[in-house]
Amino acid sequence: MNIIKNRYVYFFISLLIIIPGIIFMGINWVQSKTGPFPLGIDFRGGSLLEVQFEGTRPAVEEITALYKEFSTTDEQISEPVVQPLGEDSLAVRSKSMTDETKGAIVAEMETRFGSKVTVLNFTSVSPSIGAEVTVAAGWAIFFAAAAILLYIWWAFRGVEHAYRYGTAAILAMLHDVLVVVGVEAILGYFLGWEADALFLTALLTVIGFSVHDTIVVFDRVRENSNILRRIDYETMVNHSIVQTLDRSITTQLTVMLTLFALVLFGGDSTRHFVIILLVGIFSGTYSSIFNAAPIFVVWENREWTTWFKRKEEAATI
Repeated sequence: MNIIKNRYVYFFISLLIIIPGIIFMGINWVQSKTGPFPLGIDFRGGSLLEVQFEGTRPAVEEITALYKEFSTTDEQISEPVVQPLGEDSLAVRSKSMTDETKGAIVAEMETRFGSKVTVLNFTSVSPSIGAEVTVAAGWAIFFAAAAILLYIWWAFRGVEHAYRYGTAAILAMLHDVLVVVGVEAILGYFLGWEADALFLTALLTVIGFSVHDTIVVFDRVRENSNILRRIDYETMVNHSIVQTLDRSITTQLTVMLTLFALVLFGGDSTRHFVIILLVGIFSGTYSSIFNAAPIFVVWENREWTTWFKRKEEAATI
């Protein structure tokens, strides 16, 4: 099985997945002016109210109209995002409100819709706290990437060009981050999903899984670089990938099947988190096999110096 031979095909497939995500991140940024995808209250501040109705659940439009009635000059809570939960519950995200306003809204729901309303959850985050969380999230991703680079560089210090292992791992990790945030941007555009603290948790988990699988492949490349010295570098890297292929696919497939079951049978409150994890782990498996190790071959052969060679020769002729 010659995986390395078609490395540019795999690079192109990655671009086909990443570029639409970047486009939708730009679209979301232009439309909302707040970020590349809709942000939850954990990042932008606001209130989350989850309620359960004993009788018939009101329509989304009716809840939206009710919230607009409670919007005042001092407390602008209109334009809520209403999401059905199960068959009898709703989650409403809006601008920040006080406990008094929340109580009045719940009381009005019971009066207007003739049904007992149970408050399942009420969370309120100020915009300043949301901004702090956003900055902290960015630093968390940056330090995670820096720590991974330094650790891999140290772990492979006995190998020639040890820095290449760390750099290739970071590139594969960035590939997975771009895939995840791109999918989040697309889902946010079409389904209105908002990035919250669980999304950040999923993103950091994906980074860990991506690097874990990449190190498995890199470690085999390191071993074979000392054992298989008589064969050319490209063949040695390809042989290393093939040797770890079964282990990588089996390990990640076990996790993905579990997550897929959670998507089908889990609750609505965790479905967003699980889908992001599922996308990220699939991307991590792909990048570890088809992107990370092939980067070694491109680097070793300095192939970027010949990418446009044919064009230059044609122009000369």
